[in-house]
Amino acid sequence: MTKLLIIDDERAILEVLDIFLTSEGYEVITAENGKEGLEIFEKEGGGINLVITDIKMPEIEGLEVLRRIKAIDKDTEVIVVTGHGDMDSAIESLKYGASDFINKPVRFEALLLALERAKQKIAMSSQLKDYTKNLEQKIEERTLELRQAQEELMESERLATIGETVAGLAHYIKNILTGLRGGMYMVDVGMAKGKARMQQDGWGMVRRNIEKVSDLVLDLLKYSKERLPEPTVCSPNKIVLEGVELMREKAGQHGVKLSTDLDPNLKEALLDQDGINDVLLNLISNAIDACLYDIDTSKVWEVKVKTRLESDAGSGEVILFQVIDNGAGMTDEVKAKLFTRFFSTKAGRGTGLGLLITQKIVDEQGGEVSVESEVGQGTTFSVRFNRYMQKS
Repeated sequence: MTKLLIIDDERAILEVLDIFLTSEGYEVITAENGKEGLEIFEKEGGGINLVITDIKMPEIEGLEVLRRIKAIDKDTEVIVVTGHGDMDSAIESLKYGASDFINKPVRFEALLLALERAKQKIAMSSQLKDYTKNLEQKIEERTLELRQAQEELMESERLATIGETVAGLAHYIKNILTGLRGGMYMVDVGMAKGKARMQQDGWGMVRRNIEKVSDLVLDLLKYSKERLPEPTVCSPNKIVLEGVELMREKAGQHGVKLSTDLDPNLKEALLDQDGINDVLLNLISNAIDACLYDIDTSKVWEVKVKTRLESDAGSGEVILFQVIDNGAGMTDEVKAKLFTRFFSTKAGRGTGLGLLITQKIVDEQGGEVSVESEVGQGTTFSVRFNRYMQKS
């Protein structure tokens, strides 16, 4: 049963609201003035999360009651009751954090609607707290794993540039926090004004930015943790087909054609299948994004994944994987920064670690990665591996 405090200096109104709201399933506590109401609220010690208070009262007015209650517990939802035409006080109450306001004489339908909105806001706030708590726990767990990985790699060249990494990480997290605050603000305003669409949009912003945090943590772990390749006998063409199938939905959502051009002569090979799969997924996702950022909307955008079996005098047979797009392309300046920490061309959507992880995986497997690109024409990423990778 929801506990509800009603504060009003008119006993007749208190009695009517007490009877009505008790019949609606609320546990009602009443107070005849602001001072008594504040004493009851403090005595309950967080047991009350819904308050209805009149604005015009002797000694301590409703706005002051609202301000003090919010100072004690900012999550308590307060509905203020104003006299007819007293719009200035109503607007002022919203500035102090009131959940809603209703005019006298109080209509029961309006009161129930205001209470329902307040309860929804409390429930959403509680859900967000749980979400944030779980997120913090996951971040702590991932941070512990990251620290352990860092200790193992203390001699690594990557940790020699830890200052640069932390600076980039701080900037990216700051952007995420801005998005979270913006989403929470939209939820609060949407609840206060009864705008369901605004609530949905705000909650969507919160969820998207929580996903960004998760992606960032996972990317940091992939980049920082040493992983030895595990070569197995596999089909390079099958790896491509599986990766393309995983990315087909994303490509289709954005009107990008996804195709393959596979070498029929390329049979089995000894490769680290999981590592190559990660590389291809990263490059295909980037290629789709490059089409989305293309300003030439007259194109039929396409991403093609290609394989070829090549001969190399020094290392024997080499497998070539290529991911080719006809999207926005890159300048020489952008290409020079592709494999640097936290550099991204995705306007805040990417962590800037994707290509670093790709290069790390390729290096670990003794391969090589290169890129060719022309602004407005598209980009080709080429990755080469020895067909028979040496086992560790």
